Amino acid sequence: MRVRTEAKREAILEIAAEAFIEMGYERASMAEISSRVGGSKATLYGYFESKEQLFIEVAKSVGERHLADAFAELEQTAADVQVALQRLGEKVLGFLTHPDALATQRMVIAAAGRSDIGRRFYEAGPKRGLEATAAYLKAAMDGGRLRVADAGIAAHHLLALFEAETVPLRMLGVPVSTSRAHIRQAIERALAVFLAAYGVSSPGPRGRP
Repeated sequence: MRVRTEAKREAILEIAAEAFIEMGYERASMAEISSRVGGSKATLYGYFESKEQLFIEVAKSVGERHLADAFAELEQTAADVQVALQRLGEKVLGFLTHPDALATQRMVIAAAGRSDIGRRFYEAGPKRGLEATAAYLKAAMDGGRLRVADAGIAAHHLLALFEAETVPLRMLGVPVSTSRAHIRQAIERALAVFLAAYGVSSPGPRGRP
């Protein structure tokens, strides 16, 4: 009877991540990954039932490693809304513009039309970030620090604004600066737009409070 361990699972995820980034989702076979791991395909399938599941777990692990603390900090912070969202935005954009994160997104988009990998990727990562952001915004709205609105939609708007200046261009290979200074300024501009719409001093659409 094979004994599965968390250390072995983490080692597989790390090696698989390298294979996916290097070869792409389609070309990185389970045989190739198991060869790099140093075991058989049977061992690999003992941890992950399919290449698709392995890829999703790789993407989830990378996202959690880079962003879990950022969303946990957002939930617990007592800082001013603009300060808290600035911190979150800089961490989110720093992660999303990393070459490995961009490569992962490109792989998901390429495979999404032929399987449910896009949906599974969304549920394993981006959806969790949206939910955490929405929960924070809802609390801020309830506390009178943001205009009352649909927090879920507001979270979509906020995270899209974080990406707007940089991620779509980087996804297409357009050379856009990702220096810390540029990221900070991009998030400042994104928050200026967001708070113009959701700030407590902003009038609601067509006279709504």
